[in-house]
Amino acid sequence: MNLEPSQFSTTWHVFMLLLALAAGYDILRRAPWTRLREGPTLNVMLGCATALTLLWSMKAGVKPGLDLHLVGAMAATLILGPRLAMVAMALALCGIALNGSTEWLAWPVNFMLMVVVPVLIAAGLQRLVERWLPAHFFIFIFVIGFAGAALTVILQGVFASLVLALAGAYPAEFLMTEYLPFFLLLGFSEAWISGAVVTLLVIYKPEWVSSFDDDRYLLNK
Repeated sequence: MNLEPSQFSTTWHVFMLLLALAAGYDILRRAPWTRLREGPTLNVMLGCATALTLLWSMKAGVKPGLDLHLVGAMAATLILGPRLAMVAMALALCGIALNGSTEWLAWPVNFMLMVVVPVLIAAGLQRLVERWLPAHFFIFIFVIGFAGAALTVILQGVFASLVLALAGAYPAEFLMTEYLPFFLLLGFSEAWISGAVVTLLVIYKPEWVSSFDDDRYLLNK
């Protein structure tokens, strides 16, 4: 959504910076860095970062700071795992800051709302599905990959709108009527793009999808 610095007070910027530093510390301490030295993980992560940079650069605007674009959080989470997905998306955020699509001053705010929040939502939805539904290939593809991607974007839009309203950037009524409804359409597009990417990778390059396990989803099915 490429939020602008002017939409937030200094207090909000400091608060988001502290949250971003805490999230960065957690990523630095707990991300599976050893995977980057094994197999194609490093190239896959850099490829995700490049693709997301291009994806986030293509956007439509409702009002200043209320840009709409695909997020790709569910696909990145399924492919890389939550913390490496955050790394890839953080690199993409740096990319759009470098090309002028967003401002560096708003980097912590955008990092929290465009990276951390959607990845946590995506990872949470994945865990819920894996806990409550049977381990089946089509559940992984259609429930997590397709429906999960759509729900992730919609919930991210709700959370971001709540933050914008609390920060006084826009009235809550305006966000509810003129901004949030677009996330329903965005969720439909996100579902098809993310679901298609995950499906193709599972079929042709399953070793690139860290969350996909042949024994869990295909064996004896």
